[in-house]
Amino acid sequence: MMRCSLVTLTVVLCCGAAHARAPVIDFHGHLDPRATARIDRIMRAAGIELIVNLSGGNFSSGMRGAVGLTRAMPGKVVNFYTPDWADIDEPWWAVREAQRLTAAVRQYGFRGLKISKALGLYIRDKAAVLIDIDDPRLDPLWARAGELGIPVSIHTSDPAAFWRPLTPDNERYAELRHHPGWSFHDKGVPSRNALLAMRDRVIARHTLTTFVCVHFGNNPEDLTYVRGLLTAYPNAWVDIAARVPEIGRHPAEQVRRLFVDFQDRIVFGTDIGISNGGLMLGSTGGDQPTEADAARFYATHWRFLETRDRQFDHPTPIQGDWKIDGIGLPEDVLRKIYRTNALQLLGLSGDTP
Repeated sequence: MMRCSLVTLTVVLCCGAAHARAPVIDFHGHLDPRATARIDRIMRAAGIELIVNLSGGNFSSGMRGAVGLTRAMPGKVVNFYTPDWADIDEPWWAVREAQRLTAAVRQYGFRGLKISKALGLYIRDKAAVLIDIDDPRLDPLWARAGELGIPVSIHTSDPAAFWRPLTPDNERYAELRHHPGWSFHDKGVPSRNALLAMRDRVIARHTLTTFVCVHFGNNPEDLTYVRGLLTAYPNAWVDIAARVPEIGRHPAEQVRRLFVDFQDRIVFGTDIGISNGGLMLGSTGGDQPTEADAARFYATHWRFLETRDRQFDHPTPIQGDWKIDGIGLPEDVLRKIYRTNALQLLGLSGDTP
């Protein structure tokens, strides 16, 4: 368990002025275990207390690096288990993965389960048929997460623009030019709505399991949908990772109300990726970011959440050419979103070793 205190404050630069805030937990990161020194520098510069590494791996792909990372950075990193989809056709697959998840949690200190967008978009059975997100064969895995008391961070579908033609008229054209494989237009995959409906059926079926629907429910384009998701399913949470550019386009007061109304089920996250060879600041493409860019990336998140500033650049320019507005959340709400909600999900205490 980590040693920290809610009264500990970090002073960082935000919008050119010194601003004190409690340490922050980034609930959505992807970390290379070989980059401990760089991870530590970036965390210290931004005032990040803990990062959740959603790329913890599994027993087949190798978990040694992720385990080594938590040992090298005690109290600063926790890992989530990622399933091994091999043998998904076998009747014992889900039982095997449930057992491996249990071992990852109880023997190696993993704190959650991460499901990537591959489920529903890429993972196929032996007959080359896509595996549905709500396939009953996966039920033992969702249930085991609930039994273990760990959250499931689940990435379902992608931005709406990824289903539209890859032309200069697409608002994500700059990003998709660098990543044409992210375009699902005419790719023979389910629609966004179909994928989200599958995920929501899983959430409804497993009420004792907590699901963190990453990227703001993976539908930040539609705040009414996100509000409906959180209203309908008490076991559903969202993170804001890599979607501040989308969230910040909506009327600021509407966004603020949503954050205040669901302040107990929103967690801060960025989708930062850190390795010695590169950085991912919500997305990738174009010039390689620097550590100074990473500090600005975090500072823009603080500006969005803490100020009422209007029409400023969002944190990930490759995602689209538009401005965002700050939502100026109250301090008590910020404290929950930045830290205490994450501590609850992870089963950690802020002041207990």
